Amino acid sequence: MMMKRVDVVYAFIQNENDEILVVQNHRENGYDFTLPGGAVEAGETLTEALIREVKEETGFEVVPRELLSINEAFFQKSGHHTIFFTFSARVTGGKIEILFPDEIAEVRWMSPEEADLKVKNFGDGLKTYFTNQSSPYFFRGQM
Repeated sequence: MMMKRVDVVYAFIQNENDEILVVQNHRENGYDFTLPGGAVEAGETLTEALIREVKEETGFEVVPRELLSINEAFFQKSGHHTIFFTFSARVTGGKIEILFPDEIAEVRWMSPEEADLKVKNFGDGLKTYFTNQSSPYFFRGQM
């Protein structure tokens, strides 16, 4: 079966207390927590998509900084071959605001320990980002 390539961007954002910005997403079977982000649209660069997605999901304006990691996975159910690009980013304006309440249940800052437990699908875990030990590439396999 031909898989459709989908690029997804995530923003790793910390505040002055080293807390991490996370979003709680509505899902078919409940909720899950992720970093803010989403699919790159046609004609967008990765960083343009990151700025747009963070604004849409959290209300914050950000400046992307460095590329922290690239993850890859095959999603059999949707037929997607997804590549995830995670960037560090810095908040430059805005405030927490949920523009799409049907998609996002909550936006909040979490301690690194809580975020590492609750935010899944990041290879070796989010802790690799805040300990500066991130592995740049991770293959998640079949999902």
